Amino acid sequence: MFFMTLLIILLATKLAGDVSVRLGQPAVVGKLLIGIIIGPALIGWVQSSEIIDELSAIGVLLLMFMAGLETDVDELKRSLRPATAVAVGGILLPLCGGYWFGAAMGMNTGHAVFLGLLLSATSVSISVESLKELNMLKSRESTTILGAAILDDILVVILLAFVMSIFGGEEVNLTVLIAQKLIFFVLAGFMIWKGVKWLMNWLAPRRVTESVITAGLIVCFFLAVLAEEFGVAGIIGAFAAGLAISQTTYKDEVEEKLEPIAYAVFVPIFFVSVGFSVSFEGVWDQLGLLVLLTAVAILTKLLGSGIGARLTGFSTRSSLGIGAGMVSRGEVALIIATIGLESGLLAPEYFTVLVMVVILTTLVTPFLLKMILRDQSGLRDRA
Repeated sequence: MFFMTLLIILLATKLAGDVSVRLGQPAVVGKLLIGIIIGPALIGWVQSSEIIDELSAIGVLLLMFMAGLETDVDELKRSLRPATAVAVGGILLPLCGGYWFGAAMGMNTGHAVFLGLLLSATSVSISVESLKELNMLKSRESTTILGAAILDDILVVILLAFVMSIFGGEEVNLTVLIAQKLIFFVLAGFMIWKGVKWLMNWLAPRRVTESVITAGLIVCFFLAVLAEEFGVAGIIGAFAAGLAISQTTYKDEVEEKLEPIAYAVFVPIFFVSVGFSVSFEGVWDQLGLLVLLTAVAILTKLLGSGIGARLTGFSTRSSLGIGAGMVSRGEVALIIATIGLESGLLAPEYFTVLVMVVILTTLVTPFLLKMILRDQSGLRDRA
């Protein structure tokens, strides 16, 4: 049965991606939509399972690893100031917007603050794929988005600790939390500077088949595990691994051999699995709430991050493009929503609606990026 599921996923994503490109949209749009169509929400040909979830997790790690490989490190350093402004703006406006929306809905302070925090999250894995298709992954806009996403991840986790300790009844040692993240970034910085180069030089010459790509994957998974051990998203570790290898002589070989592996199996499974969270049960009864909350989620992140970019020297169009790249909430927001449900900070009746909001922000991101940045790029066929 697993092989039938795999067959359906691979065939469906390639066909859907091709149709999407023919219609002038990024291939990722078709791949995301087909996940909803063939998943539990509609046809039900494929279902989520433990092995699909694990393969999907590998897919998103490889996607971010490749983003790191293709990122200009010098440009990333130069983008630190605008990335900070984009991250802060992309947290403050959604946090305030979500709080005010929750308060208007009659939520108590704790629930309203948690809603704002959930809307502050960002997951740029979909944006990475869209920028790649637009041939903009090495642009200043792209490096700013990636830098802002890293800072967003840190700030949102710290804010989550604050909210849980104040409203959730949990005692969280904020000093330890911050120290963990600092330790990870110090270690990651050392790995980018020296450690990965030494590790690749030691592993790559082994007299076994495909030693270079295997060494690259070892580095990717090692830093992903290290990130999760210190309370940072694994995709940040994978991205750091890609950055580190991009500074070595092995960059081109790793990139050339990894892309077929990733896009043949793992990345399509990740895109399809996004749609598995969609459920239309009970949504029609809360359609008005869904539309309004989705609008708040998109506009606050688009404008908040966009204003941060504009204040640091980007043109209006580039600023909006950066804001669009930060719109997708992805798996980060889904994790926060689950934590809120378990802690009582998110009422069960809002959970399904918020999952749909997360999915819709993920679906709209490629459209926004293509629409805003189309004159600055040429669409690349990656169906």
